[in-house]
Amino acid sequence: MTQENTKQSFRSLASIELLEHLSSEEKSRLANIEQMYRFHANTYYLSLIDWEDPGDPIRRLIIPDVGELEQWGSFDPSGEENFTIMPGVEHKYDSTVLLLVSNVCAGICRYCFRKRVFISRHGSIVKDLDGAVRYIQNHPEITNVLLTGGDPLILSTPDLQEIINPILEIEHVRILRIGSKIPAFNPFRIIQDPDLFDLIRRCDQNDKCVYLMTHFDHPRELTAPAKTAIRALRAAGAVLANQTPMIRGINDDADVLAALFRDLSFIGIPPYYVFQCRPASGNKHLAVPIEEAYRIFEEARSKVSGLGKRARFVMSHLTGKIEIIGLDDAHVYMKYHRSSQTELDSKFMILKRNPHACWFDDYDEVVKDSKMRNNYYSYGPE
Repeated sequence: MTQENTKQSFRSLASIELLEHLSSEEKSRLANIEQMYRFHANTYYLSLIDWEDPGDPIRRLIIPDVGELEQWGSFDPSGEENFTIMPGVEHKYDSTVLLLVSNVCAGICRYCFRKRVFISRHGSIVKDLDGAVRYIQNHPEITNVLLTGGDPLILSTPDLQEIINPILEIEHVRILRIGSKIPAFNPFRIIQDPDLFDLIRRCDQNDKCVYLMTHFDHPRELTAPAKTAIRALRAAGAVLANQTPMIRGINDDADVLAALFRDLSFIGIPPYYVFQCRPASGNKHLAVPIEEAYRIFEEARSKVSGLGKRARFVMSHLTGKIEIIGLDDAHVYMKYHRSSQTELDSKFMILKRNPHACWFDDYDEVVKDSKMRNNYYSYGPE
């Protein structure tokens, strides 16, 4: 696929009925899922699938699965509603505000933890940009603004400029983060838009650092066009970092995860976070238990250089971002990487192992060691 003919050679698909590689029987079987959780992809990303392999990881990432019908989780697994200041504006950690600027993605990952954004097309995103900007202006502790959604890069660059321009005027905001899977789903949106690079450069000229938080989940997403897009973003001055959840059947293999870490480091993207799969509605078949996931994560890190092993394995829990930092025969060790509650910041926890636990709430026993009493937060019954 050449850059010149890309605009004519791929298109968006918003119905599984349009998937020519699926049989009528498969489409019929998946119809009920599409009624509950939207499907969206494009022919570029679908071309990465090996349709002869029913377990293909790219297929598992983007094509609905009957496992989504199993009752599990919620539509707000990290309790984002608790930190919503106004529609589309979240302030959980003191220095960072999230602006949900889009309820559309170039593709909908089947493990998405914000399925509510796609189900309620008129909810969740920023309605009052002026009000959001005033809120940020009135909170000098905010140094980071994260544009998320949906996917901010689904917006045109002029639309992004309307959002970003007033933020550039706020002196205490020093970092503008854009969370996007567009480099994986549609790198040509980046390659073919020089205005986007101009916007990134203008942010830099205004003493703001643009961090593009990429979302590559599997090494096969790092195609030649994706690498071209990454090089162009770096040349424009964007700083890149990658985050991915660990998902069953996609990257829950140490060799695959190591390859992802390694390939990201080769193109100048530090692995930033590996997330525990959030208990979002429809995600049970995709979740890897925490302790199994930690072992996979550490084995993957052991296979790469220091530059490839910078990721942290974390959970985005209601109470904060919890890092899983160790495991022995009897215990799992965790630490609050960041919390909305100041008293929990950096708190260390020793929990009794539960090999079936998929979320922090699944642990209900903590080691009672008085010598550690001042060094960890006791979660669960005393």
